[in-house]
Amino acid sequence: MNFGIASVAAITVIAWLIGQIVKVSGLNNKWIPVICGLSGGILGILAVGIMPDFPAQDYITAAAVGIASGLAATGAHQAVRQLLCGSSGNAPGS
Repeated sequence: MNFGIASVAAITVIAWLIGQIVKVSGLNNKWIPVICGLSGGILGILAVGIMPDFPAQDYITAAAVGIASGLAATGAHQAVRQLLCGSSGNAPGS
């Protein structure tokens, strides 16, 4: 049974990279989760037509899977920062 987990992970990684690009662009960091979620949603919709093993078969579900994956990129980044730096979040280069 294949659930398309690799395609969802790919969306998460791409959304994380987009978030890192936004971070160095000088745009206010408060927009990073929104941009990651939006880019994940767009990637999810694109994935329906490109990836045969994507876990959604319609565009609304694909957008929801993509948005969740994009927001997971933000959450994963924050979790790693807190594990490495504690609650202060003062990691070098973060």
